[in-house]
Amino acid sequence: MEDVKMKLAVLWIFEAVGFSAIVLLSLMTEGAIEQVIAGEIEGMPITDGLLLFLSIFWLVPLTMAFLSLILKDSANRWANIIAGIAWAAFGILDVGDTLMKGLLALSVLSAVKMVVGVLIIWLAWKWPKQKQ
Repeated sequence: MEDVKMKLAVLWIFEAVGFSAIVLLSLMTEGAIEQVIAGEIEGMPITDGLLLFLSIFWLVPLTMAFLSLILKDSANRWANIIAGIAWAAFGILDVGDTLMKGLLALSVLSAVKMVVGVLIIWLAWKWPKQKQ
């Protein structure tokens, strides 16, 4: 059981690091720094609300890594399935977005993050039954 919890925690940390890499690399794309200096990201103004949303988006995988280690099995399983579905869906949307923009490196990272989300769902779904 502890092995599954550890695997899930590591996969969630992978998601957080992957998101960090995507943000960093996206700042290296043409015109990105100029947009940030102008106070916007992809046409959206950089507001406290946007920064709050991004910080929460960044913290969810880290929180899930912690919860994967401490939650009881049933709650852990369902929390990982639900959050994993959300993160895999975000990955699908991100792959589509980065491919349409022609950003191959970001597309690869997004695709890997999507696969990690699917692995989280699969591991949680296959959670070993407890012996009674």
